[in-house]
Amino acid sequence: MKKTILTGIKPTGQIHLGNYIGAIKPALELAKIQDYKPAYFVADYHGLTKIHNAEEFRHLSYGIAATWLALGLDPDKIIFYRQSDVPEIFELNWIFSCFASKGLMNRAHAYKAIVDSNKKLGKDIDFGVNMGLFNYPSLMAADILMFKTEVVPVGKDQVQHVEIARDIAESFNNNYGETFLLPEYKIQEDTAVLPGLDGRKMSKSYNNTIPLFEESNKLQKLINKIKTDSLPPEAPKDPDTSVLFMLYKEFASPTEVEKMKEQYLNGIGWGEAKKELFNVMDRFIKQPREKYNELMASPETLDEILKNGAEKARSISAPFLKEIKRKIGFYA
Repeated sequence: MKKTILTGIKPTGQIHLGNYIGAIKPALELAKIQDYKPAYFVADYHGLTKIHNAEEFRHLSYGIAATWLALGLDPDKIIFYRQSDVPEIFELNWIFSCFASKGLMNRAHAYKAIVDSNKKLGKDIDFGVNMGLFNYPSLMAADILMFKTEVVPVGKDQVQHVEIARDIAESFNNNYGETFLLPEYKIQEDTAVLPGLDGRKMSKSYNNTIPLFEESNKLQKLINKIKTDSLPPEAPKDPDTSVLFMLYKEFASPTEVEKMKEQYLNGIGWGEAKKELFNVMDRFIKQPREKYNELMASPETLDEILKNGAEKARSISAPFLKEIKRKIGFYA
């Protein structure tokens, strides 16, 4: 039996290199493993916790879908859907909110981070917190458990989401009998935190990202802005501590990576290193960029693909929700 593996991305900004290297690329690689039955979704309702402009929200949601497809995701071979097209998820979210303690939600990292920030600034601890953000882990648990997910690929900072889903599932199972599978997390061990243009973690909040599908001339300008040290061109450089090399090896062939590593150790100017990085990145992105732009210009195509994916998803979620409701005592 193949194991269901689930990955979702929320539409809160343009997809950048950090998203691609840290989440999308590893997820696409996992989809190739025969032991897995993959499901991917656009986590648009999660994005609603931050984005309250209709046009921006719609554009960003389509952008997530177009990104997956442009990078090679085949919707005919996997389940690929938009979260908001599967109403059973949201009914399950309410059920879970009746089993998740407030204390459990209080401990969620995203909520705690805002509380800590508010305390430092002398504000009310819940300033800027909407209930969607507070209940975020409950909805995420519904995303995971609705499809009997067995494996959830996550970064180290997201392990808690899977642990909370397990806690909620166990609470329900203890009350009504075995119903939900307990998902396992799969940490992307080899995924490093990708530095941005200024050396800090690449993040939309720092405005230091490189958009994945940036046009060639703008891409080159952004690469030229990447912060480097003052070592002269002839000085040996450590490829393991270089942001430029970290990016280069994600897009270059193994042979190119080895050759570039030698150049670093023998001495290479940062200008030359940036030029080589641009060449391999632009080469890799060229075709997906064209596909992405084509899809973004045809939202009806994206809607059709996502609608078909939602039908596949609901063939699982609708009967399972009926089973859940019967166990609770509803007529379903």
